[in-house]
Amino acid sequence: MLVTGSGGYVGSVLCRVFEDHGHEVVGLDTGYYDGCDFGPYEPESPRLELDIRDVRPKDLEGFDAIVHLAALSNDPLGDLSPELTYAINHRATVSLVRAAKLAAVRRFVFASSCSMYGASDDDALLAEDAPLKPLTPYADSKVRCESVLADFDGDGFSTVAMRNATVYGVSPRLRLDIVLNNLAAWGHVTGRLRLLSDGMSWRPLLHVRDLAKVAIAMVEAPSELVGGKAFNVGSAEQNYLIRDLAEMLSDVTGCEVEFAGDASPDPRSYRVDFSALEAAFPDLRLDWDARRGAEELVAAYRAIGLTEEDFEGRSYVRLRQLRHLLDEHRLDEDLRWVRAT
Repeated sequence: MLVTGSGGYVGSVLCRVFEDHGHEVVGLDTGYYDGCDFGPYEPESPRLELDIRDVRPKDLEGFDAIVHLAALSNDPLGDLSPELTYAINHRATVSLVRAAKLAAVRRFVFASSCSMYGASDDDALLAEDAPLKPLTPYADSKVRCESVLADFDGDGFSTVAMRNATVYGVSPRLRLDIVLNNLAAWGHVTGRLRLLSDGMSWRPLLHVRDLAKVAIAMVEAPSELVGGKAFNVGSAEQNYLIRDLAEMLSDVTGCEVEFAGDASPDPRSYRVDFSALEAAFPDLRLDWDARRGAEELVAAYRAIGLTEEDFEGRSYVRLRQLRHLLDEHRLDEDLRWVRAT
């Protein structure tokens, strides 16, 4: 199987989990985050060094399944250039799924996002048929991909979208620009838990290894169970208010919670219904919750010796790393590598 974005936060974990499960894995990655390692990291899977925008059917011949993770990966990064976000996250995905079908790949698993629900008007749980209200180019790119993904399903080719909750947990390619990882790191390096919003927005969470576990289920499931469908991926008990997450982290770390002087409501707020996933995969059990994940993160930060300098640096924040590569003229304005002539 092929995992795009194999050098990223989720991909570096997912490849190992799939290999441990007995799958033969090849990665595909353009290498934006090579060297941004959290502790020793040596990828085990072979990797195709390709920009996702350049993949053609011949590159995909011989693969049974693709798990497509590669994207500009969060809201601030999407705001770097909305046009590039649509080029990489949307148009390149449509091109990839078309190429996969032409190459006789049998299963295409797309990493979508619960962020496409945007702002919910109340605290009601949002199922897969809820209105989509994307608030950012990143979320909107996921909506656009899903709008065409199911059209390719059929004739021996199955597509499925995983609408993943906000991911957390330790990875060889750690990210500190996602909520639980960020809060735990800030508490570790400063002794305080600082909220930039009023903490009253809802956010569903998902451990990175549980995401990989669900991806395995999506790859291995009969096509009639998943083909052409989208599933919210997470668990009901992991719908959290950001304020409650901070209080839980305070209990784990002993740090006090504080609010930024300009803290205001975060418009991105959504509680998500995961019953369709539970009904389709009744034997699937997610192993993690936020408290256990927070304990894992804090222990890892201590073991690595994470510092405030690390927290403020570029290695664990995707937008900072891309800006560094742009400033060094290693990437051009289209986020393509500048090759020596």
